[in-house]
Amino acid sequence: MILEIVTPEATILRTQVDVVSLPGSDGKFQLLNHHAPIVSLLIEGEVKFKGANITIDEQFESKFTNIKGEYSLQIKSGTIEMKENYVIVLAD
Repeated sequence: MILEIVTPEATILRTQVDVVSLPGSDGKFQLLNHHAPIVSLLIEGEVKFKGANITIDEQFESKFTNIKGEYSLQIKSGTIEMKENYVIVLAD
């Protein structure tokens, strides 16, 4: 699936991933390929993702942490929408 992360400053990520974990307002949840469509509010926490071919633009690499192939990005709040194997995270 495609993961796109958009902040007020820029689109900081658009890459192919296998799994995404998110800090939802009702608790943490995970999205896998072909997940049912969903829209949810996000709270402060980490957006985590894994994949075989993660590509991050060099100018935004410093925003992400990579521990053993699992990338994470700290957010303050946001919204997520998944539809047709495309995940968009609007994050602060």
